[in-house]
Amino acid sequence: MRKVKKKKSAIGISIALLLMVVIAALVYKSIITPGSHQIFEKEYHDKTSSHSFLKITTDSSDDRTTPVPSSKIDSNPSVSISPDKLNSPNVVLIRLKDHTILMQKNSEEKIYPASLTKMMTAIVAIEELPDLKGKIKLTNSTFQGLYEANASMAGFQPGEQVRAIDLLYGLMLPSGAECCIGLADQIAGSEQNFVKIMNQKAADLGMDNTHFENATGLHNENHYTTVKDLAILLSYALRNDTFREIFTSSRHSTPPTNKHPGGISFYSTMFETLNNQNIIDGKILGGKTGYTDEAGLCLASLAKVGKQEYILITAGAKGNHHTEQYNITDALAVYNSIRK
Repeated sequence: MRKVKKKKSAIGISIALLLMVVIAALVYKSIITPGSHQIFEKEYHDKTSSHSFLKITTDSSDDRTTPVPSSKIDSNPSVSISPDKLNSPNVVLIRLKDHTILMQKNSEEKIYPASLTKMMTAIVAIEELPDLKGKIKLTNSTFQGLYEANASMAGFQPGEQVRAIDLLYGLMLPSGAECCIGLADQIAGSEQNFVKIMNQKAADLGMDNTHFENATGLHNENHYTTVKDLAILLSYALRNDTFREIFTSSRHSTPPTNKHPGGISFYSTMFETLNNQNIIDGKILGGKTGYTDEAGLCLASLAKVGKQEYILITAGAKGNHHTEQYNITDALAVYNSIRK
């Protein structure tokens, strides 16, 4: 009887210990498993839907990172139009929220950026200048060679004293080349030195297929990029409030200057060409046009469709300032084809 009682007691203790182990395991699982499960789900979701993206350091003094568009296209097509139906031979469309590429065509092929260069000029100037309301004097050398090269101008004159912020609007809206040179000289002493900063910024952002030779976008065989690199640049620049404000402005008026007592009014070349056309269930918020004979018609734009923001870079469309603006036509077609 004593042996039986001892045996029953041992069994009872074993059962109690087993129950304690089971309870402890359940408690552990309830605490740990959900987090791990979410991480697994997120990784799985990213891999299957191609929503993964890289992160790179923007510069040595800033530990923030900026998402870079992935090389994969969304496995569930979100755009109904085929890129082959567009006029532009080089295209990339990115959803800004997660930097997923929704459409691309020859996105890593070398192109000439023309005045899309000025997006880099603008963001570098914004980051380098301590006071955007400070005045900069444009000299005769600022204008040297620009008229001869048939560069687009904002309308400032030699000897004019202009606020830096007005030069930024002047280079982005009417695409004024004299504004680029004025800012470059002020910041780096010369356009050549300023271009070194531009190229360093491109390297910091991971724009591996980009090289700048000037701050204006005037044609040069060694001045090149890709639409994918320009998408990296624009997605980064739009995080800056000043850049976004300028990029999305349709017009800007300067205060009086020593050469223009009534100031100057600038109008965005993109919004002028868009001519009040817009997209279904959305709006084109801003953009920068570009054109040279070698670059063709180019456009970098930002739009909101439904509740999401998208950026589209197109380059190389045939035509010129006197033909149909196929860069604008392509933008309207792409944004209107986005499935929400």
